[in-house]
Amino acid sequence: MKLCDILKGTEGKLINGNTDEEITALTIDSRKAGKGVLFVAMVGMSVDGHKFIPSAYEKGARAVITEHEIDDIPEDMTVYMVESAREALAVMAANFYGRPSQALNMIGVTGTNGKTSTTYFIESILNCIKRKTAVIGTVEIRINGKKRDIDFATSTTPDTIELNQMLRLMADEGCDDVIMEVSSHSLELKKVEGIRFKAGVFTNLTQDHLDFHKTMENYCNAKAKLFGMCEYGIINVDDEWSDKIMENADCKLITFSIDKPSDLRAENIEYLMDRVRFTVDIKGEKVPFELMVPGRFSVYNALGAIGTALSMGLDIRDIKKGIADIKAVPGRIENIPNSRGFNVIVDYAHTPDGLENIINAVREFTSGRVITVFGCGGDRDRKKRPIMGEITARLSDIAIVTSDNPRSEEPEAILKEIEVGIKPVTDKYEMIADRYSAIKRAISIAEKGDSVIIAGKGHENYQILKDKTIHFDDKEAAKEILGE
Repeated sequence: MKLCDILKGTEGKLINGNTDEEITALTIDSRKAGKGVLFVAMVGMSVDGHKFIPSAYEKGARAVITEHEIDDIPEDMTVYMVESAREALAVMAANFYGRPSQALNMIGVTGTNGKTSTTYFIESILNCIKRKTAVIGTVEIRINGKKRDIDFATSTTPDTIELNQMLRLMADEGCDDVIMEVSSHSLELKKVEGIRFKAGVFTNLTQDHLDFHKTMENYCNAKAKLFGMCEYGIINVDDEWSDKIMENADCKLITFSIDKPSDLRAENIEYLMDRVRFTVDIKGEKVPFELMVPGRFSVYNALGAIGTALSMGLDIRDIKKGIADIKAVPGRIENIPNSRGFNVIVDYAHTPDGLENIINAVREFTSGRVITVFGCGGDRDRKKRPIMGEITARLSDIAIVTSDNPRSEEPEAILKEIEVGIKPVTDKYEMIADRYSAIKRAISIAEKGDSVIIAGKGHENYQILKDKTIHFDDKEAAKEILGE
């Protein structure tokens, strides 16, 4: 595709060269530059991509997008300057891949917790009416129910270029709907700029990512951006930030709740060990639902999915069947079967609210003690460490603090920051930095009727250390320790 066609819809100025050059690929990584590759230089949070323009040129790139003027421009290099490379990249990537989102019914799910489960729930409903679906999220990327081994590092939402590449593939494979997790980072960094969503779901907002957003207000404002890009907003009004989300929304709204009045309010909730039953008033009809995923938070996720389905005009019977067909979501309140007489549950909970939700959910069906293994990630929001310690100490019978992707930090130092929140509450806790040993200790002290929660990593199968990333899977570790 010619550069002039890729640039359609952008606002900028040609500094050097011409826009007739043929472009075969786009990149923001100079290491991937080469002949025919358009290199987009942008000012990042820690690195200025403009300093890599010479490297991109050496690798063969002869076209570059910049945010400011550069010195010593080679005669044979085309330079096009824009005010915001991130905004321009969203337009250019869409142009390059033939604006694939316009051929798809886009559904976005945002919030601190519940994004992954909600996408699975929506997928299940749509599969009931034989629609071809694709899911983009934290756990995996699926097209028509099949996992695709495409690595987008550890981002919830793919890079702008990769996202459009994936949407092109999904459109070409005949997908009707794409359900994707939309992170606050992706909204703030304009990864989904220019995409029009049929529906956007707001699950909740609790403390997380303050290392990036700095304040909860900034975090909320980032999430709220999605609801200026939607036709329908499906909003959890039980969440304290929902008023702020709706205040800034530029779309039709469908609200859901358990406690407050709303369009879709769950009533007569029955919490069981392996499922939850509830009723929802839908257009005057009291519709009973049974969901094979336990916990109060699962009801919220189901309501978000139900609201999305209603915004698409789906029949209530199909929605009910889709909810009934839902099975366990990988790494979300996932039970590890064993014959010891106690529960072992792996869950992704890695925020204060997520941890509180999973412990409360497990407490509902546990006759004995709740033993919780958890940690906090390194190089991330440090303020939540003592908060998570206090929550676990208050709600669990025994807390075992361990490592969870310590990254460049010393594991023992992270554990001590968590301990600040535990000490004033209880003395029934242990600190074991090695995660395998911590899981082993929890299982070794569990008795009949107890529940062991292994929180923080869920579906992840790695542990990020200071100098390397190693394979580590909580489910594998638990099964090996149980010997089953």
